[in-house]
Amino acid sequence: MGSLYKDEQDDWITVCLKYLLFVFNFLFWMGGGVVMGVGIWTLVDKGEYLSLLASSTFAVSAYILILAGGLVMVTGFLGCCAVIREQRSCLSTYFSCLLLIFLIELVAGVLAYVYYQALSEELKQHLSKTMMENYAQPGKESITQSVDRLQQDFKCCGSNNSFDWAQSVYIKSMVAEKRLVPDSCCKTITPKCGIRDHPSNIYKVEGGCITKLEQFLADHLLIIGAVGIGVACLQLVGAVLTACFIYLLYKEEEEDFSEA
Repeated sequence: MGSLYKDEQDDWITVCLKYLLFVFNFLFWMGGGVVMGVGIWTLVDKGEYLSLLASSTFAVSAYILILAGGLVMVTGFLGCCAVIREQRSCLSTYFSCLLLIFLIELVAGVLAYVYYQALSEELKQHLSKTMMENYAQPGKESITQSVDRLQQDFKCCGSNNSFDWAQSVYIKSMVAEKRLVPDSCCKTITPKCGIRDHPSNIYKVEGGCITKLEQFLADHLLIIGAVGIGVACLQLVGAVLTACFIYLLYKEEEEDFSEA
């Protein structure tokens, strides 16, 4: 009688774990879509600013999230199939995939956090030099477009302030045609509007574009890190549930074999 009760109890636990894992995998699949979406959003939303950064860590973090999100969606679907079929070999493969994706997303989260710490210093050292030396120079069209977009989107002028432009290669050249700042500094862009640098005509923001871009990137990095580490922790729960389910199936197989 006790043995029968124990068998029924084990079956009940197995069924509960099976449905719990199925629900988890469905949520896991949806989470993969969110992770991939965050990665794509990070690159698409103001992605042109990446050319203004000295390192590629920001872009790498986003690409890792996209990769992980794609793997999560595929793995979540395979996990549902493995749970329904109750095959230990498939479940073991699924378990290994969970651990692999966990490591990938953890790396993305750690990269985002490390880069977040170094972001301010990188922008101070690199952005000013890029704007002063490369703006409107031959072969630097992508940087020129990124700077123009940056100043218009964030309503700022210069790396620290509008006076920074006075030392730039562009403003000192004949090409500037007596402009004091690029036209993209103007509140309303018209041809050669940069000749007049009065606050009524151009953006005067305390801290300049460095402060604005730093805040923008910091917000994105926090989201990347939070999503990466959050989903990674969720996967640990899935890995534990999968391991328990594999163990119960193994026990059932052993009992069936001993009875035979």
